[in-house]
Amino acid sequence: MASSLTKDSVSPGTPGSEKTFFGHPRGLATLFMTEMWERFSYYGMRALLPLYLVAPGGLHLDAATATAIYSVYVSLVYLLAMPGGWFGDRVWGPRKTVAVAGAVIMLGHLTLALPSSGTFYAGLGLVAIGSGLLKANISTMVGHLYDGPDDPRRDGGFTVFYMGINLGAFAAPLIIGTIGENVNWHLGFALAALGMALGLAQFLIGSRNLAERSSVVPTPLSAEEKSSTLRKAAIWAGIAVVFYAIVGFSGSYTLNWILVPLTLLGVIIPTMVLVRIKRDKDLDRTEQKSMSAYIWFFVAAAVFWMIYDQGGSTLSIFADSSADNSVLGWDFPVSWYQSVNPVLIMALAPVFAWFWLALNRRGKEPSTIVKFASGLVLVGASFFLFLAPLSIAEGGHKAAAMWLVAIYFVQTVGELLVSPVGLSVTTKMAPAKYASQMMGVWFLAVTAGDATTGLLSIGGVDLNKTGVVALEATLAVVAGVAVWMYRKRVKELMGGVH
Repeated sequence: MASSLTKDSVSPGTPGSEKTFFGHPRGLATLFMTEMWERFSYYGMRALLPLYLVAPGGLHLDAATATAIYSVYVSLVYLLAMPGGWFGDRVWGPRKTVAVAGAVIMLGHLTLALPSSGTFYAGLGLVAIGSGLLKANISTMVGHLYDGPDDPRRDGGFTVFYMGINLGAFAAPLIIGTIGENVNWHLGFALAALGMALGLAQFLIGSRNLAERSSVVPTPLSAEEKSSTLRKAAIWAGIAVVFYAIVGFSGSYTLNWILVPLTLLGVIIPTMVLVRIKRDKDLDRTEQKSMSAYIWFFVAAAVFWMIYDQGGSTLSIFADSSADNSVLGWDFPVSWYQSVNPVLIMALAPVFAWFWLALNRRGKEPSTIVKFASGLVLVGASFFLFLAPLSIAEGGHKAAAMWLVAIYFVQTVGELLVSPVGLSVTTKMAPAKYASQMMGVWFLAVTAGDATTGLLSIGGVDLNKTGVVALEATLAVVAGVAVWMYRKRVKELMGGVH
């Protein structure tokens, strides 16, 4: 295993070669802890968000509006990952961008902690902006710790790093969720701010262990580009201010004046990005065919995330109102359901890695297309499973907690089929011209999926109704079967990519 390497096997001059973290460059400990605390703050707040939005002691909104806000927020986090990566590449460099991002996230959580509905949405916006700035750049800095892509420790390093994500995501609902639900909502949001403050502090203290090139701006903007970018940003900001000032003074402002444009952007921007890349004349015939195949994966992933991310909104709101949230007579907070996925990821990911390797040795490992199709079918199956507790609740009874745990289990297995495979195929199928941008394009599939959920909610669709859940489940299964049926055509378009 890569992490078993000692400092003696590290080549001289490699960042962090004198001290190691489980056999990896010392800087990995800094980034691991930063990501763990950032994910702690993010997932803790996210576990509380839909519950606070519908709670009588919170904003007391209806379920559809709460789901729309939650979906828009999550879609924005992933949408802003692309401009966040751009800032790291063109303006501040990864290290400074991550430091600024941590401060913005902390400020956002502190704003959420204020007992005011007016500042609440500003806090959500700040957390989304900060998360977008941090997401791409911190992963880039992990790569900087290693001696090129052929460094044998590199894959192991990213595995250790992603464990930090799941550790933070697992602990957050148990701590922040409990305090938020049982003591005070705003104290829960304040704990999220504390988590990010701890992450930021140790990042600043431990930044001396990071690679020097993490402070370098790879392709800095020229003076002319800076001027042009600032001018365009000022024009768009001015248009937005004038527009919303007119809406506000006219007395016709409602929350939908914000939600509708943001959800539309979440669908339009991913579409525009894919069309722009597909139509690029610089792409050769092989790259054009690969992009045609990639669009299949992108659409399939958007359908997957549309259903999967409702685990934090639709399922959470259902659990709050209609589930018996207890085990052996012991009641637990609704937010604890959000710890099920990360603990399952940590338990099942090594099993899946071993399983694929064992099948590969026998020449029986399923293709990327089959894995994708299976993930879609499974996420559809999870919502078919959701029909059982919905029916129990409609009969006037509380659904058992294990129904929801079973749904999260099926979705997690689906995630392990779709997410790692999607990341891998994105890097393999990326045209040379867009090699560094395609990871951001992959995140846009999450944006498109969540934005679609937001549009449905804004349109008045009750996502906790049996008919709607059955329709979504059918859509995912049909999409999975369609991908499987056209696997030969997609494989042909993929060319040499496997």
